[in-house]
Amino acid sequence: MWDWEYAFSIMPQLLKALQITIVATFLGFLLACVLGLLLAFARRSTFKPISLITGGIVEFIRSTPLLAQLYFIFYVLPQCGIMLSPLAAGVIGLGLHYSTYLSEVYRAGIDAVPRGQWEAATALNFSLSRIWLSIILPQAIPPVIPVMGNYLIGMFKDTPLLSAITLVEVLQAAKIIGSRSFQYIEPITMVGAMFLVLSYISSVGIRRLEARLNRW
Repeated sequence: MWDWEYAFSIMPQLLKALQITIVATFLGFLLACVLGLLLAFARRSTFKPISLITGGIVEFIRSTPLLAQLYFIFYVLPQCGIMLSPLAAGVIGLGLHYSTYLSEVYRAGIDAVPRGQWEAATALNFSLSRIWLSIILPQAIPPVIPVMGNYLIGMFKDTPLLSAITLVEVLQAAKIIGSRSFQYIEPITMVGAMFLVLSYISSVGIRRLEARLNRW
């Protein structure tokens, strides 16, 4: 049966672990946004070897499990002399994995910019950096922000995988708490509620952002 006193007593531990989950998600998504944009640029390169190699990297990462990539970063890289903390390995794993998806999102946004915009900027003899920063990206990124938001929620829900590399995120914390008391229903239910509430709040925020962008 549900024990409210027990539920309140474990709440601080779960909230502390939830902070780690949120930090890993935020930093991982930030990394994914930057890497994804660089990958999108590389795939659009007119130098074919760069475009082909980048495409191969993107397909390889997208086609392999996130869990395997986390294992590789945390357990294999130390054998090459690269030691990472569980949080750093988790952030890099999440960021690298989701950057491949965001690169395709960026590409779709860039391809949607009318070709006339490129031609007009070129005719005005703008530099390449000015064309990208002042003309193309301001038009390409806003329409794809809702899709990026969906990947942010997906990354948040994938954070329990980080327990495989010893990071005590919120679900792992719930399992540890449950194993100590042999009462699992409260911690697991509370973690599920936390994911539900935060995912729902994020979804509402994304829908409102999408509505605002459509009015512009």
